[in-house]
Amino acid sequence: MSAAATIVATGVSVVIEGRAIVDEVSIDIRSGEVLALVGPNGAGKSTLLSVLSGDVRPTRGSVSIAGRDIRSLRHLELARLRSVLTQENQVSFPFTVTEVVEMGRSPWAKTAERENDPAAIEAAVVATDVAHLGQRRYTSLSGGEKARVSLARVLAQGAGTVFLDEPTAALDLRHQEDVMRTARALAAEGRAVVVVVHDLSLAGAYADRVALVAEGRLESTGTPLEVLTAERIERVYGLAVEVITSGNRPVILPIRGTFPA
Repeated sequence: MSAAATIVATGVSVVIEGRAIVDEVSIDIRSGEVLALVGPNGAGKSTLLSVLSGDVRPTRGSVSIAGRDIRSLRHLELARLRSVLTQENQVSFPFTVTEVVEMGRSPWAKTAERENDPAAIEAAVVATDVAHLGQRRYTSLSGGEKARVSLARVLAQGAGTVFLDEPTAALDLRHQEDVMRTARALAAEGRAVVVVVHDLSLAGAYADRVALVAEGRLESTGTPLEVLTAERIERVYGLAVEVITSGNRPVILPIRGTFPA
């Protein structure tokens, strides 16, 4: 039995200066699963994520969350339903790491949920391996450390749907795996997780479904093995690849020529 859809997008398009950045995309986001958005640079992945999360209004089409038109929700209502990690997620003031993570709990101020703040913050800093950075100033951190602290803030928010735009981009190998394991743990709790990721093997290893976006359109949606085929990847990315299967998950390897000695 498939999980219920928490967010449904129907025929959404985003047109900027006459160009369709997102073009007639219909997709659902289901509780209890990780959906990976993949595609070449400029394909429209981040814009689609922003439409699905309610941060960008589509030129055409509609998005509903929990059965309600996302445009009808106030910002605070939306913040309690979904959390978003953007590529440009930065803090310019010298807050401590602890203060930045605590910001994720702001949607729950003056509610009974406020009692869960300590537990939510603790779980978030542990999941992202930033507990030891608590008293450091955010502005003094490395790029990878900032990325993990920003993720901790999003996790602390405790929303039922989590959007992550390239959360592994600035991270080393270990922390890339940690982030995707965290995404899987969130899904196991019954949350819906949408992650934009460039590493196709990483998407293939952790996603329940993959949505391949090309030139603003939804090229294919399905399980990693269904979507990430050698023929489709070569056509969309313009690069020959070999797809091998490990543990019923696809691993994508570029086919490289020989190099001069």
